[in-house]
Amino acid sequence: MKINKAYKFRLEPNAEQAVILNNLVGSARFVWNQMLAISFEMFAKDEFINATNLVNKIVGLKNNPDFAFLKTHANAVSLQQKVRDLASAWSRFFDPKVHARLKENKKKPRKPKFFKLADGTEIQRRPLMPQFKRKSDGCDSIRLVQFAKYCRIEGNRINLPNGVGLVKFRKSQDIIGTIKNVTISKKSGHWYVSFGCERELTENPRHPATSAIGLDMGITKLLTTSNGETIKPKNSFKANQVKLAKLQRGLAKKVTFSQNWKKQNRKIQKLHSHIANIRQDYLHKITTTISKNHAMIACEDLKVANMSRSASGTVENKGRHVKAKSGLNKSILDQGWGMMVNMLEYKQQWCGGLLIKINPRYTSQTCFECKHIAKENRQTQAKFECVKCKHVVNADVNAARNILAAGHAVLSAEGGCGKGRPLKQKTSDIREKVA
Repeated sequence: MKINKAYKFRLEPNAEQAVILNNLVGSARFVWNQMLAISFEMFAKDEFINATNLVNKIVGLKNNPDFAFLKTHANAVSLQQKVRDLASAWSRFFDPKVHARLKENKKKPRKPKFFKLADGTEIQRRPLMPQFKRKSDGCDSIRLVQFAKYCRIEGNRINLPNGVGLVKFRKSQDIIGTIKNVTISKKSGHWYVSFGCERELTENPRHPATSAIGLDMGITKLLTTSNGETIKPKNSFKANQVKLAKLQRGLAKKVTFSQNWKKQNRKIQKLHSHIANIRQDYLHKITTTISKNHAMIACEDLKVANMSRSASGTVENKGRHVKAKSGLNKSILDQGWGMMVNMLEYKQQWCGGLLIKINPRYTSQTCFECKHIAKENRQTQAKFECVKCKHVVNADVNAARNILAAGHAVLSAEGGCGKGRPLKQKTSDIREKVA
């Protein structure tokens, strides 16, 4: 069994190294934009767009006298990887399954944007098409493959090519496995290094615990377990919402792309990064604790994109309770439900555990004791009282127990999750008895 894992650390280059790294990521961003413009020309001519065709065009860019800096201030491997990322973005655009999911999550139509070709004609830029990168986005990166050939680690320092040399990074944990690639990224003014590692296990890992648990996700309580325990949410966006609004109002008063506008924009990016880091750190701590203590975890397969869809409606058909729904959507996205489930999924795989996603239908309306389903069972947000057997319990605890029972039903009906079986399963419909 192979385990792929990434280790991300804060990188601390000096002033000279920061200049070289800025040149490297800037060259990669420039090549992305140039190759995207070329690929738009290919798209207009119905030419085939793939990684091989795009990578072969890098030589033409380097031979252009106007782009001579690509030979001196760029890394050839990172440029190829950036172009391959562009080819992957085009593959995603041409994938009909991705477009089908986009149609399910309908959003308000935006003002169409166009790209002007060399002959003067314009093509409309459609959804899912690759976008041009800007320096003001505050997020640049380069990736180097064949780590052993170009880089090496010496204690808490990494040796990088192109004259960067040894750069110190905050090594907070040991790097386990064979390093396959390294990614240098810059986000909100800080540098980071990420090591993509691969580890081969002689046998599948076995989870040390034997318990199972059901998880019910909510707004006021992030998680309610089938054991009756509750975990409160962090709400990092809500805590910084007033400060963010103040910074955004200041940005609106400044001349676009002026120096003061750029300073204010960097402050907003830094705050957004701070909010995301708080959320990610909190979810990592919660999911690690749950994954280490329980061999089987059952949770609802929630469609977060559909649940957080806007209720404003259209000009003809006005939405209802728009303000309340907007607040609910903001709270749902602030919790990070999808991120949390993804963390649980790969951490259970690392530990040898099991994550089962079950259909969320009627989990909050079903009585755990008598299995009676009725909307009237849940009288309030917190109180659950069955109209049939009069069983009274906390509504979230009842839902978590139903989720755990549905997870056990999946295991019994489907025969468990053996090797090669998907972790996301569902029970089959009840069949008629055959004589």
